[in-house]
Amino acid sequence: MHYITDRKRAEGNGASGTGTEHHWHMQVSSVALAFLVPTFIYIFGNALGQGHEAVLAVFARPFTAILTALVITVSMIHFAKGATMMIEDYTKGLTRKVAVIATVSLSYAIIATGLFALAKIAL
Repeated sequence: MHYITDRKRAEGNGASGTGTEHHWHMQVSSVALAFLVPTFIYIFGNALGQGHEAVLAVFARPFTAILTALVITVSMIHFAKGATMMIEDYTKGLTRKVAVIATVSLSYAIIATGLFALAKIAL
C-alpha cells in the first residue's frame, strides 16, 4: 500500500501537467530579457543617428550580433508563450486554435526575418 498524499501526487502538475514548466520558462526568459534589453538599447542608442556604414560596422561586431540575435529570439519566444497563455484564457473552440497558430507563426516569422537581416548585416 502506498502512502502518498494527494498533495504529493499533484505536486508539479498544473491543470495540463505542464503549468510549472511554463511558469519557469516565463520567469527565466523574463530575467534574461531584463539583462539583454537594456544592453541592446544602449548599443542600439549609440548607433542611432549615425551613418549607414557606421551602423553596419556596429552590428557586424560579434558581441553586438550575438546580443541582437538573443534579444530577437528570446523576446519573440517569450511573446509567443505569453500571448498563447492569454489566448487560451480568454477564447475557446476554433477561434482559440486559429489565434494560437497565428500568434506562434507570427513570432517565428519575426525571428526568421530578424536573424536573416542580422546575418546579412554581420556577414
